[in-house]
Amino acid sequence: MSEIRLYISTTEKRAEIALSLMSDAFEDEGYAIATMEIDEKNDIWEASVYMFREDEAAIHDRFAALLAGDFPEAVIQREVLPDIDWIAKSLEGLKPVRAGRFIVHGSHDRGTARPGEIAIEIDAGQAFGTGHHGTTAGCLEVIFNVMRSRRVKRVLDLGTGSGVLAIAARKLAPVRVLATDIDPIATRVARENVRINGIASGVTLETAPGFHSTAFRRHGPFDLIIANILARPLMRMAPQLAAQLAPGGGDVILSGILASQRWKVLAAYNGAGLRHVSTIWRNGWVTIHLDNRR
Repeated sequence: MSEIRLYISTTEKRAEIALSLMSDAFEDEGYAIATMEIDEKNDIWEASVYMFREDEAAIHDRFAALLAGDFPEAVIQREVLPDIDWIAKSLEGLKPVRAGRFIVHGSHDRGTARPGEIAIEIDAGQAFGTGHHGTTAGCLEVIFNVMRSRRVKRVLDLGTGSGVLAIAARKLAPVRVLATDIDPIATRVARENVRINGIASGVTLETAPGFHSTAFRRHGPFDLIIANILARPLMRMAPQLAAQLAPGGGDVILSGILASQRWKVLAAYNGAGLRHVSTIWRNGWVTIHLDNRR
């Protein structure tokens, strides 16, 4: 089935505004959105929403209505995408990513770690999380900062995707990690990545559609919870997520959050009793560190 990309061309700053509007309108329905730089010298960016051909008419009308207020001059353009594995294609030739002491690389870059670096091998696949996205890199940096500054015994990686964050925590210290995802394919991919990275024990992977899963009771409470998902699901689950923390001494790392959504997420977690510690900004996305210490 052919995939269609509808997009507008604009500046970097306005592309971030468009991305925020598109996130609110389309992400909960499973449509992919993205921004990309086209011409650095002239500050030309594209903001895109991806769909199958059968959905194009309905999405085009909604996209036009969405942009009418802030982008009255925008011309919606259309591209029919070839049948390509875009995850693998987009990562071809990408260099290793460094965040904290971590270096995340593909199998073709084995041996590139410098002395003292912690290497994590993740190839392009069916699950999100290779380290190249600002949200994943931000999480890796905060994981390193948290785990080098205090003792952590139990970690929850919620929405594990490729498993990169669970692998990072386990490689950094002898912690026990529960890594969960609602998608069984992601769980399978993460399990294979754990094996590839030489982790024989300490990481438990489970498909869990929500906090009612018994996995959380069996493995919690947690000293550190990492959730690289999306802003609105994170806001909805704030009370349940906070309840999984070890009382009086737990940390939370949240990402998958556009910079424009930061205050809403902070408000939800402040209401759940958590305190803001720090925020890392990367390419229009933020990673937020909170804790339940008072």
